[in-house]
Amino acid sequence: MSDYLVIVESPAKAKTIERYLGKKYKVRASMGHVRDLPKSQMGVDVENRFEPKYITIRGKGPVLKELKTAAKKAKKIYLAADPDREGEAIAWHLAHSLDLDVKSDCRVVFNEITKDAIKDSFKHPRPINMDLVDSQQARRILDRLVGYNISPLLWKKVKKGLSAGRVQSVAVRMIIDRENEINHFIPEEYWTIEAAFEKGKESFQAHFHGVNGKKVELKSEADVQDIMKKLKGDIFEISNVTKKERKRNPAPPFTTSSLQQEAARKLNFRAKKTMMLAQQLYEGIDIGKEGTVGLITYMRTDSTRVSEVAQKEANEYILDKYGNDFARTAERKDKKQQNTQDAHEAIRPTSTLRDPASVKEYLSRDQLRLYRLIWERFTASQMSPAIMDTMSVDLINGDVMFRATGSKVKFKGFMKVYIEGSDDGKEEKDNILPALEKGDQAKTKTIDPKQHFTQPPPRYTEARLVKTLEELGIGRPSTYAPTLDTIQRRGYVTLDNKRFVPTELGEIVLELIMEFFPDIINLEFTANMEKSLDDVEEGKEQWVNIIDDFYKDFEKHLEKAEEEMEKVEIKPEFAGEDCENCGSPMVYKMGRYGKFMACSNFPDCRNTKPIVKEIGVKCPKCEKGNIIERKSKKRRIFYGCDQYPDCDFLSWDKPIERKCPKCEGLLAEKKLKKGIQVQCANCDYKEEPQN
Repeated sequence: MSDYLVIVESPAKAKTIERYLGKKYKVRASMGHVRDLPKSQMGVDVENRFEPKYITIRGKGPVLKELKTAAKKAKKIYLAADPDREGEAIAWHLAHSLDLDVKSDCRVVFNEITKDAIKDSFKHPRPINMDLVDSQQARRILDRLVGYNISPLLWKKVKKGLSAGRVQSVAVRMIIDRENEINHFIPEEYWTIEAAFEKGKESFQAHFHGVNGKKVELKSEADVQDIMKKLKGDIFEISNVTKKERKRNPAPPFTTSSLQQEAARKLNFRAKKTMMLAQQLYEGIDIGKEGTVGLITYMRTDSTRVSEVAQKEANEYILDKYGNDFARTAERKDKKQQNTQDAHEAIRPTSTLRDPASVKEYLSRDQLRLYRLIWERFTASQMSPAIMDTMSVDLINGDVMFRATGSKVKFKGFMKVYIEGSDDGKEEKDNILPALEKGDQAKTKTIDPKQHFTQPPPRYTEARLVKTLEELGIGRPSTYAPTLDTIQRRGYVTLDNKRFVPTELGEIVLELIMEFFPDIINLEFTANMEKSLDDVEEGKEQWVNIIDDFYKDFEKHLEKAEEEMEKVEIKPEFAGEDCENCGSPMVYKMGRYGKFMACSNFPDCRNTKPIVKEIGVKCPKCEKGNIIERKSKKRRIFYGCDQYPDCDFLSWDKPIERKCPKCEGLLAEKKLKKGIQVQCANCDYKEEPQN
């Protein structure tokens, strides 16, 4: 008989924690929630102050039975679900199922799964925080009222299987709004003049800045010609040299959203994959002699706060590894964002001493890549700023002024460990100017005017959409990954070259929601609702009042939609070929893994086939077939012959029509970080990468 029973969410976590606590503790897993609202009905009594009807989740009966048996044998029960709203709600449901007093000291929380953190948390048990529970319950009921009322309407009026949620509808709206911006964008012409200068044996670049010391924009070729006429000869005089020393601070440690953004930029991870790997690192990895250890702190957080203990350990590591100059001397205060709850620390390694090299052999490739990203970001955040030498030089010829700017790293500081990525993929590089002084002269080698046109805003990537949702205060750390996954599974958006593109279905559904439920997709309304849920968590607001205020207007919109929403017929998109089985036209359908072709005579004929995308290149192996684009089981694009299985040619790189000038072999486009490089599959021929 064990003295204490501890209930956590996952078996992996249970195994780790039980080893830390010793023989008197038995640790069991609830496998997430044990109770929830029923799937078959609304489960919310609107007439009785929105009273929820909870039932045991299907399949959780045996788990609950085992927990009840273990609870009867224990002197004391501790509920140790995750340290967030969802975890608090899981603990509350468990307390209800096991007849525990929610006001007793039965709740234990910890931000990291390490021996010290676990043992310390059991010294400070507390009652279940009902404000946290009510906040989660309010969100759940709110989403149920929206989803279980609007979704059936969409099934009747559009097609079965659709859904509408608060955050997902806003995300779809943002993607469609951006697409409309792109479609209605009117490019504007502008020009630049770049010049190559030489001073002695050294050369450098400069660009046109203005006339008579004032900045001038070049909007047409006539403007450029006017400037070119003002130039007298090819000698410019240095009129001003400005040298400065600039400090560059490291990025703060990761929050949930910044981790998802950086993992997308640097590791090409989808948000869902990032969170799955982070969960594994948090719950624990067997690292040899130390046993199973949680390698990172809790990964659902919007705070950049770091504990004093972690700061001290990181400082000692940096002093030992890199020396005094690289250790941070001043206390750094990161600006707290407006919507930050600050309930947990930032995402960081549980010990800076466990550098990526020391755990490499115990992690999968992707686990290691994500752990290295988290470790490097945190370690760099505790290091000294980098120091940059910057130089700005003005060159004049008559009234015309060109400007050259340069910079170089004087002291690397945190940059020795980590540099934050950027959405455009460009890294900051040294641009060193020659020694130039006021009064010196430089000669132009070339002057190159170039015409440009303004570009429309880019489509959202997963990382950019998460960043924008966070900035607008829409959703919370735990909602981003499932939201992005849902809008793709429903067929409202697709990913094209890693960027979101709305589908016709997404546009139809959004149009209906905008007409009949404008509040649901109103950005400000959704952000204010998140703020209200935060107020419930902080005990400032009653959850029933928030739901009641929302439902009064929502009910009116619902009644109007039931009466006035017309049925929408989505016309089939014909594929341009007939079914080989029955002769009926083939149409495009949207499935779980994207578009495919299906017979329009369904259900009498169930013929389906993948969409074949030819790239206009003959197969170099059999010389009969054509190369087509295919997708692997993991949705990775590769290229193969359409005569498969008779011809087994395949390539991960995209073949092109040109032959290798060196050996007449197959040329293919290989994607690199710095662009696309054409190279030969048979010899060492390579071309310069193109962006």
